[in-house]
Amino acid sequence: MNTEVKIAGVTLKNPVMTASGTFGSGMEYSEFVDLNKLGAVVTKGVASVPWPGNPTPRVAEVYGGMLNAIGLQNPGIDVFLERDIPFLKQYDTKIIVNVCGKTVEDYVEVVERLGDEPAVAMLEINVSCPNVKEGAIAFGQKADALSHITGQIKKHARQPIIMKLSPNVTDIAEMAKAAEAAGADALSLINTITGMKIDIHKRRFAIANKTGGMSGPAIKPIAVRMVYQAAQAVKIPVIGMGGIATGEDAVEFLLAGASAVSVGAMNFVNPYATVEVLEGIRGYMERYHVENVTDLIGAVEG
Repeated sequence: MNTEVKIAGVTLKNPVMTASGTFGSGMEYSEFVDLNKLGAVVTKGVASVPWPGNPTPRVAEVYGGMLNAIGLQNPGIDVFLERDIPFLKQYDTKIIVNVCGKTVEDYVEVVERLGDEPAVAMLEINVSCPNVKEGAIAFGQKADALSHITGQIKKHARQPIIMKLSPNVTDIAEMAKAAEAAGADALSLINTITGMKIDIHKRRFAIANKTGGMSGPAIKPIAVRMVYQAAQAVKIPVIGMGGIATGEDAVEFLLAGASAVSVGAMNFVNPYATVEVLEGIRGYMERYHVENVTDLIGAVEG
């Protein structure tokens, strides 16, 4: 069985990677998971300067998942290059760095710094960050803003760029096309869906930020639909995520048109989730006599 997939010219040994923000930079999970077994490790978002994140509480459990409003807390690019990249270089897995920022200039600064790091295979651009120059509307919520930031980053990036799309839009296909037209090498989706929880006994919001990003198994049907629509709309590879808990979930995304998958919220529930998803994909391939995992990509019928 051949589990290799290719994303924007980068070959991954298998289609299973981690979803940004759920796996740190792999250090914490390396006690549970052999990182060598993963197709890629996608790091937590990295900004040009340290971000403190949002006030607490910033995580709440909900039916079928969780809400989070961490606020992309991270130590910044200097610490990341000094600490996290050397750690990840020890492993035979591709390194994909998630980049965040509040202005286009913020993103470009990080992208340029990472351009000097040959160990980084690809960059994933988190456009769900609030654009401070546009009244805090996320870069990924308007097609023209998405197109602009994609084009600007593409001018400065030495690695292929994956634009991580927000599901909090009217038409995901329109956003996918806008990113592709502006030069994106691949897409990843979905990011979290905006949600809210209220503690009825305290009559207070469960999260200090009031709203948070919903992730977990409850969002999977929405994610599969959006991945299918995006994959139908563009010719570049699509990485699917959103509620993947098992190998069967992952195969569903592949059939919908994803070239690879990311495991996110389930890492908090089950630290072995990524490897178990990979084993589940292999089991499915054995059961249905699939020789190449690429034969599953977009193979849904009807």
